Amino acid sequence: MIETALLALGLVLIVEGLVYALAPSLIDRMLLALAALPPEARRIAGMLALVIGLALVWMAKSLGA
Repeated sequence: MIETALLALGLVLIVEGLVYALAPSLIDRMLLALAALPPEARRIAGMLALVIGLALVWMAKSLGA
């Protein structure tokens, strides 16, 4: 179980690092766009990301990861 958590955390850090390394100006624009959204819209987007992430983890585990 801890191996899977470490693997997931490592993959998240790789993707985040790639975005910051390859497109730092995109991060600035995304942060400005997020700041313009009302808090409720950000909350819904966060919950949607949570549900999609849980579904992906569940699918990976059911496929044998």
